[in-house]
Amino acid sequence: MHIPDGFMNAGTSLGVGVVAAGGLAVSVRRAGDTLEDREAPLAGLVAAFVFAVQMLNFPVAAGTSGHLLGGALAAVLVGPWLGSLCVAVVLVVQALLFADGGLSALGLNIANMAVVGTFGGYLVFTLVRRVLPRSPAAMVAASAVAALVSVVAAAVAFTVEYAIGGAGGASVRTVAGAMVGVHVLIGIGEAVITALTVSAVLALRPDLVYGARGLHPRLGPHGSGASVPVGR
Repeated sequence: MHIPDGFMNAGTSLGVGVVAAGGLAVSVRRAGDTLEDREAPLAGLVAAFVFAVQMLNFPVAAGTSGHLLGGALAAVLVGPWLGSLCVAVVLVVQALLFADGGLSALGLNIANMAVVGTFGGYLVFTLVRRVLPRSPAAMVAASAVAALVSVVAAAVAFTVEYAIGGAGGASVRTVAGAMVGVHVLIGIGEAVITALTVSAVLALRPDLVYGARGLHPRLGPHGSGASVPVGR
């Protein structure tokens, strides 16, 4: 999913980079307005986890491999605004220190994974949550569906960008088939990892999970509070 230098023409890279920068600017403002003190440490942990897991690749098919994108996971844990910033920070560090994704393509990678992946994933998560029972198990299922769709959405965004200004030499149809087909399989792996991670955090500290607001008791300063039903 990381786009290297020279795979897109300069105009496309610049244009998408401007869009990505605008999206992150909005995220910074909205996250600053809503961020609570207790959420800051979790955001750091989410960024570190996404960074670590993105460095691990798993085999997919025909000699290809995939890795966690982390957008949907970050959105469920800390919200879409802060989640997009977490993923963007990871991508910047990877590009600068590990040459994972080109510097000229950094805006493209941020747009696909930090913007489309995060906000698209959270939109799907929200929609699925509306039709499922209000329970931790349903939330885990919604996060898995969101993770799968977010990966495919990022692959589709890449294909659209390639159709606009691709410089790789392959036809758009070939790129679309390869990207979407492979990323459906990668999305299944992402769904499993996301579901396991969300389930683990819910079991330990559901009060810290952004997507679980309304599922857990609202605790007072001494840990007491009226409980909120978690099922229908």
